[in-house]
Amino acid sequence: MDAKGRVSIPAKFRRVFESCDPDWEPGKRPQLVIVFGTRDWKYLQLFTMEAMDEIDRGISAMKRGSAERNLLENIYHGHAEETEIDGDGRLVLPQKLREKIGLTDSAFFISAGDSLKVWAPDNYEEEERRLEELVPDFEPGADPLSLLTSGPQEEG
Repeated sequence: MDAKGRVSIPAKFRRVFESCDPDWEPGKRPQLVIVFGTRDWKYLQLFTMEAMDEIDRGISAMKRGSAERNLLENIYHGHAEETEIDGDGRLVLPQKLREKIGLTDSAFFISAGDSLKVWAPDNYEEEERRLEELVPDFEPGADPLSLLTSGPQEEG
């Protein structure tokens, strides 16, 4: 990360943001949404425009005034900022968001399905240790995909 708060988005992720921005075309800057979440989030979550549209549709389908809808509106509308990737493949992270997650000189990116999470490296190491505690003990050589409860079935 440079002094202006710009981080380079890896090229493979930039292609995803481009392909999932319905208004993007060569020469334009791909749009995305940074969700900075609740007080306890130690990461920023970068959503493609298509992913945010899907989230918005889901929230709109919820009962108005429900606690669940209010929570999701607060997180994904109130704690979010629309932005773009510049022509050099960089994203400017506002200072208040960098401070929120303790980002100083480098950032760690991890794919999270239809989004990309940005962590301060130390915070991510702490989170990874926490997640390891949640993983059940496996027999040596066990496949972690066995945790999936459903998915493609092998035909026999």
